Amino acid sequence: MENITSFPRHVAIIMDGNGRWAEKRGLSRIEGHRAGVRNMRPVIKSLNNNGIEYVTIYAFSTENWNRPEDEVSGLFHLLEGVIGKEARALHKNGVRILHIGSLDGLSKGLQRPIKRAVSLTSGNKGMILGVALNYGGREEILNAVRNLMSGNVSPEDIDEKTFGEYLYTAEFADVDLVIRTGGEIRTSNFLIWQAAYSEYYFTPVLWPDFNEEELEKALLAYSHRQRRFGGLQSKATCSEKES
Repeated sequence: MENITSFPRHVAIIMDGNGRWAEKRGLSRIEGHRAGVRNMRPVIKSLNNNGIEYVTIYAFSTENWNRPEDEVSGLFHLLEGVIGKEARALHKNGVRILHIGSLDGLSKGLQRPIKRAVSLTSGNKGMILGVALNYGGREEILNAVRNLMSGNVSPEDIDEKTFGEYLYTAEFADVDLVIRTGGEIRTSNFLIWQAAYSEYYFTPVLWPDFNEEELEKALLAYSHRQRRFGGLQSKATCSEKES
């Protein structure tokens, strides 16, 4: 990615299009999810190799419970089988995994590998990978408010920094770049606090086909943006790399 001179610190990805990818090929939707899961590894590896500090992937939203029961159960069964394998591979590369969302409602069979992956990689000092599974942005904010109230925090002590400490992403920098695959142009309740000043990149490419070349296009588009954060002068908030 030699033409890219500035990289985001935090990349968030809405991995959309698995079902449509499968339908185009006459396959079941779960086969699309299987292809999507396989595609996570090369994309995350590429981001890690390019020094991205934080990556958050949208694996399953709180709204996705409204999908057909067989699709949801099939996806969870798929994740139960691959989380451990992927966690070990990421661990070897120094990646730290954090779960973003609620474990409530998830089966014990899925909770166990999530907890093991978080524990296995807890001491790693490399890229932090947030897996947003059973996650919703509005619910995250409501949960933060509840915890603030139960913690007896005085209203005058609440600022953006304090509030951020009660979010699932307390250890993350704000999102610089949100990538959404699959052709839809919406944010889908994803990191709505953290992405308040993010740059967005929408692509029609379905997630299983989103390869390193497509990732480079997204990062290159980001490097050409001027981020002003409401002001007139751009601010350097991303890590700089010489081409």
